[in-house]
Amino acid sequence: MDIEDFNRRWLAAWTAKDVPALLGFYAEDCLYKDNNTAAGITGHAALKGYLEGLFGATPPMTYTPDTVWAIEGGFCGRWYCDIAMPDGVTKMRGFDLVILDGDRIKENEVYVHMLP
Repeated sequence: MDIEDFNRRWLAAWTAKDVPALLGFYAEDCLYKDNNTAAGITGHAALKGYLEGLFGATPPMTYTPDTVWAIEGGFCGRWYCDIAMPDGVTKMRGFDLVILDGDRIKENEVYVHMLP
């Protein structure tokens, strides 16, 4: 698998807030964790509901890949995000731990922080 291409397409789906496209990247029984879901959510149905709520509550966000590197069973990726706020753009940097099952994400743990 070309993890750089996978990561680029995956982040483009996040930018587009395209829930069906995003679910296509995840295994049916995936585990997803971010700062809002520290205990994690499991499976497509739960992830779909979470993403729909998240995307409905957030402004436009543009994700730009920075770097990826392979690890056993998957990859890690660092990215930047521009968040379109009414008073200007806010910037965020993030990091994903991605464990794959074939060509689908089995586990995704996300870490983010705001940039000055």
